[in-house]
Amino acid sequence: MACTNCSTGTKDGTPRGCKNNGTCGTDSCNKLTVFDWLGNMNLPTGEAPFDCVEIRFKNGRKEFYRNTEKLTLSIGDVVATEASPGHDVGIVTLTGELVRIQMKKKGVSLTSPDILKIYRKASQKDIDIWKDARDKEEPMKVKAREIAIALKLQMKISDIEFQGDGSKAIFYYTAEDRVDFRQLIKEFAQVFKARIEMKQVGFRQEAARLGGIGSCGRELCCSTWLTDFRSVNTSAARYQQLSLNPQKLAGQCGKLKCCLNYELDTYLDALKDFPDFETKLHTEKGDAICQKQDIFKGLMWFAYTDNFANWHVLKIEQIKEIMAQNKEKKRVSSLEDFAIEILVEQEANFNNAMGQESLTRFDQPKKSKNKNKNRNKNKITAPNALQGQNQNKNQNQGNPNPNQNQPNRRPIIIKKNEDKK
Repeated sequence: MACTNCSTGTKDGTPRGCKNNGTCGTDSCNKLTVFDWLGNMNLPTGEAPFDCVEIRFKNGRKEFYRNTEKLTLSIGDVVATEASPGHDVGIVTLTGELVRIQMKKKGVSLTSPDILKIYRKASQKDIDIWKDARDKEEPMKVKAREIAIALKLQMKISDIEFQGDGSKAIFYYTAEDRVDFRQLIKEFAQVFKARIEMKQVGFRQEAARLGGIGSCGRELCCSTWLTDFRSVNTSAARYQQLSLNPQKLAGQCGKLKCCLNYELDTYLDALKDFPDFETKLHTEKGDAICQKQDIFKGLMWFAYTDNFANWHVLKIEQIKEIMAQNKEKKRVSSLEDFAIEILVEQEANFNNAMGQESLTRFDQPKKSKNKNKNRNKNKITAPNALQGQNQNKNQNQGNPNPNQNQPNRRPIIIKKNEDKK
């Protein structure tokens, strides 16, 4: 499903790039794209193709339209659709029988009279007007935010979407409470000279429209493939034994991350065999309460109420055995009889075999200033050095032992190693 225009076609292997920012003909770089796995299948004889088409507009907004004119449409075609007022311009993202399944999934009736129709395939004039309207959106958003701040409205304008013919602009905003924007609409209509429509969206929908990179390093799920926003509770983090830190658990929208629900069912299945975390074990040595549990290894750590420093590791089967005896009003001797030892694996230390751990191993060592001063003091001029050498030569010619005329020099004594008895 890769975009054929983005493949590497040059000699040096660099990608060419379609540079259409989500509007390429193969529809592979669009958001929330659905693969048409029924596209290569032929309809039975006598069956007419499904007359509804899925069309995508700015970002991930998609709508269903009826092909009343029976146009031959394929994925990636730019079409002009019915709107109120005027017409809108969008891109075909899905055709055929798979549209019927998508409409049923989203709860849209196949015979609903509210389904709008497709006028025609977009002409070059329609595309030019649509492109000019899209270029106005960013400067309009900056100006709209300034007007909202000047009116002291507690709202945030997150995105602006122009209609295909440029006659209407939809302002998407988020707000905590109800906002009276009647005066705001009057000023918008006066400044922007267009029909204004305000649409409030939630914080999750705002993050899905704007997109971004999550803490996992990948693009946000809500802007790529996630279509339904299920409620996420803090109990999902508790079941997975995550720290209740709002800075780590919150996503781009400021709410709890949707990915907390991805592995929740696996944790709930694993916790079915576990005793309650607040379980108390009664022993002759004292009562013990749970401190920690490892869900997938089936281990629980218990500590006596009078000694919380020492933890004892028990398996689930051993805990259930102690609980069964406690139900019969019997006490086991101690937890030490049931505790197991966990072997700690040795961490692999880095072995510096080549001596390359230092980043400054190729740098020249710095010369100290004190050594240079001492060398300057001990320097002897050239003529004095020659005179000293000549005097030593004359003295050494008549003396077989030159060390006799040098009382300050210590003789070198060589000791022989004695044999050890």
